[in-house]
Amino acid sequence: MLELKEIGKSFNHVQVVKKISFAVRPGEILGYLGPNGAGKSTTIKMLAGLLEPDTGCVELDGANINDDIIAYKKRIGYIPEQAEVYTHLSAKEYLQLVGRLRLMPAKELDEKSDYILAQLGLTYDMHQPMENYSKGMRQKVLIIAAILHNPDVLLLDEPLSGLDVSTVLIFKEILQAFVKLGKIIIFSSHLIDVVERICDRVIIIDHGAILADDSVVRLQEMMCMPSLEMVFKKLVQHEDVVQKARNIVAAIGSS
Repeated sequence: MLELKEIGKSFNHVQVVKKISFAVRPGEILGYLGPNGAGKSTTIKMLAGLLEPDTGCVELDGANINDDIIAYKKRIGYIPEQAEVYTHLSAKEYLQLVGRLRLMPAKELDEKSDYILAQLGLTYDMHQPMENYSKGMRQKVLIIAAILHNPDVLLLDEPLSGLDVSTVLIFKEILQAFVKLGKIIIFSSHLIDVVERICDRVIIIDHGAILADDSVVRLQEMMCMPSLEMVFKKLVQHEDVVQKARNIVAAIGSS
């Protein structure tokens, strides 16, 4: 079980995450929703061991991850919000680097990376520098890097960014297969409809605090809303988005 206990984080005296607590169990996909600046990415970075909480702690199977952060990082796969890779490397070279850092056996690393690159349509581009790749192609490489070592925990921060429809469908099936294998998955995204379809449970945060934590069905029932999007708007949206859209269209048409 992956558990956050009262974790908080501030930047320049501004509290971005406010003593958040929740747990995610093996075989569960947790959707993590919130508007821009809500604290989603900061939470994911603390879970990934890239940021240290100012307060509280993160535990995996009852042990504080900072007691042995290297061992913890061996068990996680992380897809960051920004597709930042070493663009002078090819996809094959980048995956070789990631796999070696994770001490994967050379033969296994070579076979797995070639096979998955082929499955995602990158066979003919795998030896080209990633500076020539589209955003979607780089995102595919990040996905492979995150799952190549068969992690116990997957931390996904906007993982579908830039992907084509076919790859999105493949990725959803990968997540469902990982659930059956007992993986712990946290899926942070702005794509509410996707979260609604694939996540067992949803946490909605705003201004660094949890507003809701329950299954999609129960959230809809409790708030008498027909969709997760409507629940999200009710909890988080503090402005009239319809009126704002009309104002913008009216301004465009007035010239």
